Amino acid sequence: MTNIKQHAVDVTLDPDTAQPYLNLSADGKQVKHGDTRQNLPDTPKRFNQSENVLGKEGFSSGKFYYEVQVKGKTAWVIGVVKESVDRKGHIYLNPRYGLWTIWLRDGTYTANANPALNLSLKGKLQRVGVFVDYDAGLVSFYDADCWKHVYSFSKAPFTEKIYPFFSAGGNEEGNSAPLIISPVQVCPIK
Repeated sequence: MTNIKQHAVDVTLDPDTAQPYLNLSADGKQVKHGDTRQNLPDTPKRFNQSENVLGKEGFSSGKFYYEVQVKGKTAWVIGVVKESVDRKGHIYLNPRYGLWTIWLRDGTYTANANPALNLSLKGKLQRVGVFVDYDAGLVSFYDADCWKHVYSFSKAPFTEKIYPFFSAGGNEEGNSAPLIISPVQVCPIK
């Protein structure tokens, strides 16, 4: 645990990549789906349909770790994506397209692998830890509250910069809470 958490990075959301329905906090640490579409320029960096946003900081070597609070959400996607990921139209959450993610949908946690794999977890995730070892091609997800391994993608063929990836999901009933990039915490001893 200590070994991975020593690679903690300060992730901030990139407003230039945010889909126009997303509302980001002023400090760039929270994202939630808004009720109205903002009038934002449709640049090549911006997702135009899927409710996604990237972290500002990209990584092309080494190890990094960050945590995201998902408490109170009924739908979300978290992970990393390659810099050249397609940002227009429907996004395929699959390593084949340069996305290494897990999600919560309809009460089920899923690793968006090829093929997708439903995850058996005890209890609900409140905070998710994401650890990446770029050089080893490893992306691992953890229950950051009790430090339990959730899923790992191994042998990811990273050949370009990768970015933290977030989707707060739509505003379906019960999903209005924001995703929050939280400070990395040391797990309590039980």
